[in-house]
Amino acid sequence: MEDAFRLQEHETLVSGLLNASAYPHPAQRVERIDTHISTVLLAGDFAYKIKKPVDLGFLDFSSLEKRHRYCLQELRLNRRTAPDLYLDVVPIVATAAGPRIGPAAGDPIDYAVRMRRFDPDCTLDHVAARGQLTGELVDRLAAVVARLHAGAAVAPPGFGTSGAARQVTDASLGAIRDRVQAASDRARIDALAAWSAAEWRARAPQMDARAASGSVRECHGDLHLANIVLLDGEPVPFDGIEFSDELRFIDVICDVAFTFMDLMDHGVPPLAWRLVGRYLELTGDYAGLSVLPYYATYRALVRAEIALIRLRQPELKRQVRLREHTSFEHYLALAERLRRAGARSLVVMTGLSGSGKSTIALELAQQLGGVRIRSDVERKRLFGFAPQDRTQRAVYSREATARTYDRMAEVARAALAAGVPVVVDGAFLKRAERDRFRALARELDARFALVACEAPPDVLRARVAARHRAGSDASEADLDVLARQIGWQEPLSPDERVDCVQIDTQGDWTGVEAQCRSLVDAWQNDAR
Repeated sequence: MEDAFRLQEHETLVSGLLNASAYPHPAQRVERIDTHISTVLLAGDFAYKIKKPVDLGFLDFSSLEKRHRYCLQELRLNRRTAPDLYLDVVPIVATAAGPRIGPAAGDPIDYAVRMRRFDPDCTLDHVAARGQLTGELVDRLAAVVARLHAGAAVAPPGFGTSGAARQVTDASLGAIRDRVQAASDRARIDALAAWSAAEWRARAPQMDARAASGSVRECHGDLHLANIVLLDGEPVPFDGIEFSDELRFIDVICDVAFTFMDLMDHGVPPLAWRLVGRYLELTGDYAGLSVLPYYATYRALVRAEIALIRLRQPELKRQVRLREHTSFEHYLALAERLRRAGARSLVVMTGLSGSGKSTIALELAQQLGGVRIRSDVERKRLFGFAPQDRTQRAVYSREATARTYDRMAEVARAALAAGVPVVVDGAFLKRAERDRFRALARELDARFALVACEAPPDVLRARVAARHRAGSDASEADLDVLARQIGWQEPLSPDERVDCVQIDTQGDWTGVEAQCRSLVDAWQNDAR
């Protein structure tokens, strides 16, 4: 009852602020956007976000003091990724002519976060809906998120533990169960709750180990596509969670899982896996794959819960209510899909430098719904270098190569144990190297395949020389390295060719891409 009264006061306040004269700058027209917890008013070059005076349990904006505190918190947190968007916190005061934004006589009656306005069509949900979301853009987003997490504060003890994860998941499941009426919906929720409990029991040790090792940080917390905007062509996350320490101090993989889930929801699974794969290449956090399905499913459940919350808000029109109910059903189905583990597949690339292994490996990983593991990246990580760092080949000794293959085997094992297909991207010019990973697949009961990339010598030399001059790839192979590889390469034996696919990469990319899709379809059909 109190929430309803406060919401009515909020409606009165917002109605007054729809007048352009309420702002200290030109505003021909004021537009309104509502979420379940805030109202955003678009006026001139700025946007003003006002928190709704509600207490939903997981957030409490019921008092003026709390709304002010959370406005300041929102400004601090979001300036980490969007300093050009988030400007300041401004008071809203009552005057004889109605509410006004900015300093004026009288005490504040509310507060707003003032932001620079942007084109709403530039948020990534709209970009994805137009079919304009590219792999290169997803790579840049992964880099932005990796930088945020690297610089974020490590959580105080108690946050992001297995107990905390179980609590928020159970709370979401409980909130959904309390709001649904249909017996069929309740049965689906019960099935998801049973899966969640079993998955949690299996993953709790990893969750606690990750919390102890610093993988729980002050994250964005709400990293879906509508909260990422393209500014000057670069993805900029905004609107992170300010109202709950528990929902913000989370495992970094839980943060990534929201974007992953939303890319799945937008019908671009290859880009969802590209995001995860690129993030892991940058961070090395392949152990996080073990908890990705749990957190991705939880994220879908949260979206289903929010749809049900919006259904209860009195100002919604019938058409909006119908849309929110459809949204609930949609996210419930997505949660059911995300809980299913993928088929265990281990693909090993082989070929000389310049043969296109890394490009093909990335495409295969995306199509399989898995991750690529690059020898060039993992080799450098072992010695403290970033992927693009130049090492003068100081890490290319025989011992370093052995350690690199050990690392790739370790990562592949962790990914396969999590039910995630793996494409291992290395030269694999020696029979012993290939046999080692074949044995690993056999041990883990995973499908194994070799993919041999080939191109004529003159094409290889041209590619290697161009890549070396550009210096923008993790590989540091030059023409001398290529010449040595040709000398020590051990050709595939007849028994290896039984499960080997050869790809001639000198053709056009459309044909190569189609061949990759055909291979993946064949492998997945065999797995069924």
